[in-house]
Amino acid sequence: MIANDLVDCGAVKFGDFTLTSGKKSRYYVDIKQASTDPGMLAKIAELMGENMNGEELIAGVELGAVPLAAALALETGKPYLIIRKPGRGHGTAKRLEGKFSPGQRVVLVEDVITTAGSSIEGIKVLRDAGLEVSRVIVVVDREEGGEEALKKHDIELISLATASQLLEIEGGE
Repeated sequence: MIANDLVDCGAVKFGDFTLTSGKKSRYYVDIKQASTDPGMLAKIAELMGENMNGEELIAGVELGAVPLAAALALETGKPYLIIRKPGRGHGTAKRLEGKFSPGQRVVLVEDVITTAGSSIEGIKVLRDAGLEVSRVIVVVDREEGGEEALKKHDIELISLATASQLLEIEGGE
């Protein structure tokens, strides 16, 4: 199970943590610990690839999802897009980097989903560009409303690991 691998590689830590939102948590997920490890990145890409459903493109929001999108592109041979965060005032100021044509089907990949705010923003950028997106594949779903929020936008969430699975591991250690 990928949840065990995430704990073993140090991407999940247990204890008392304060999240960016200010909320307290019994665990902290740092997917960069997994995405910077070639073996773990390959395993994540393989599992994400198994969950693709005919999409022509892959997309990831900078920064955390970009290595995942790149690895999945290498795994599947499908091109990927980078969704830039807003506020870029230099260069072309584009929010979407990569080659695409309106009407193409794209899957959005994410490292961690809590409330799905960044995913929903990324979906908006993709849809505004004329792309079809109906699924998000995430490494860890914190199970804090993200799946329900995505459903309101007609998006299916596929998670490789969930908070429940991680907390089961904590309980068993």
